[in-house]
Amino acid sequence: MRWRARTIVQRQKRLRDLVMTFKPTTWYPIAVVLSVLNLAGAGFAAGQAQPEHATVHVALALAFGLWARRLRPRPGGSEVPAGLEALEALDALEVEVSKLRRELTETQERLDFVERLLAQGPEARRVGPQP
Repeated sequence: MRWRARTIVQRQKRLRDLVMTFKPTTWYPIAVVLSVLNLAGAGFAAGQAQPEHATVHVALALAFGLWARRLRPRPGGSEVPAGLEALEALDALEVEVSKLRRELTETQERLDFVERLLAQGPEARRVGPQP
């Protein structure tokens, strides 16, 4: 079980590193510029009667355009990617589950103690001097 937890922690760390290095706000304008340049290149290639060359530029313009659309900042969105928010939520859940396990263990110990007291009978439960 410990090796699995270690593996999960390592994966989370790698994902955080990846999320921190890839910034959509940086790549969005780059994707837009590449899309526009390829669209212009398609126009020049079509003007020189090179349909295959123009087709490649149109395909690249479409690909970069779709990528730019995916990277586009959304209104009301935050800088923190959804993956990082999910990891933080997972960490919070793990802490909560750990706390609940601890409380359950304490409750089980108390129940065992009460069961032992009840099993002893009424005479053994009396404390103090008897008249």
